Amino acid sequence: MKKIVLSLVLLTAFIFQSCKEVKELKCTGINKFKLNSISAEALDADINLKINNPNSSAFTIRKSEFDVTYSGIKIGKAKLIKSVKIKGNTETDYTFKLQTTFKNVLTLDNVMALLQAVNTKGSLNIKGDLNVSKALVKKKFPISYTQSISAD
Repeated sequence: MKKIVLSLVLLTAFIFQSCKEVKELKCTGINKFKLNSISAEALDADINLKINNPNSSAFTIRKSEFDVTYSGIKIGKAKLIKSVKIKGNTETDYTFKLQTTFKNVLTLDNVMALLQAVNTKGSLNIKGDLNVSKALVKKKFPISYTQSISAD
């Protein structure tokens, strides 16, 4: 009997928690764009994004992908390699890995323009969905952010 009552209490708590309105997580800044390597064939970089969680509950950022452009040139997709837990009511940096080959993304002209642009200050744009979850509840939050930066 105790197991049934405990199960009902937990189920009720879960139902009320999942009905609670979830505020949108937002990208509030690009704190670092580190170019690890670039060649005529591929690019490898790290992007640190500042993510704001205005909710009192913690969430887990699941594998997420963003389209990345630098100075108007599409350079590929940034991917969060492993899941990250975001504490409630926080604004923290998370590192996304950008790895791409240019064969399906850029034309030869764009590769040359990108090679020239990475040595100067440019505009970095990220756009995509931030996939988050808590228990059985999953949500996607659209992210679109542009910031002027210089590559390290």
